[in-house]
Amino acid sequence: MASPSRRLQTKPVITCFKSVLLIYTFIFWYAMFLTLIFLVELVAAIVGFVFRHEIKNSFKNNYEKALKQYNATGDYRSDAVDKIQTTLHCCGVTDYRDWKDTNYYSEKGFPKSCCKLEGCSPQRDADKVNNEGCFIKVMTVIESEMGVVAGISFGVACFQLIGIFLAYCLSRAITNNQYEIV
Repeated sequence: MASPSRRLQTKPVITCFKSVLLIYTFIFWYAMFLTLIFLVELVAAIVGFVFRHEIKNSFKNNYEKALKQYNATGDYRSDAVDKIQTTLHCCGVTDYRDWKDTNYYSEKGFPKSCCKLEGCSPQRDADKVNNEGCFIKVMTVIESEMGVVAGISFGVACFQLIGIFLAYCLSRAITNNQYEIV
């Protein structure tokens, strides 16, 4: 059996060795986690690009459904329709005539969010409402901002790749030097 003084000398070395292995494990799993997140983002971007036409059709169908169920009582769909029409100065899906097929129009006419001017009450007067449809305007805004979104996404992806590369390099450096005496 080794003397007590010999055991006291080796204990810090073993503790340090365990710490290095623990750090290596955490750094390695951190790099793996970053890689997994990067791959999920990459797949989401590819799927979004491939299915962009289905996304447009889905938006159009949901917007038509929201128009049919519009009731101006403050539910989230009606609020969304009002917000889109007010912000983009548009009316209906393709044009203002889309409102004529809704229950709301048969009861009250056009909603106030379709007005060309603030504070008007258009009721059934088509001259007071915006003529353009909201679908084309929303798609134009989305497509015009795609460059900004793609640029930001590319920047984030570059930083993630740099982080993954540095984490792998650090974990390899720790693994290669794990038997050196400190």
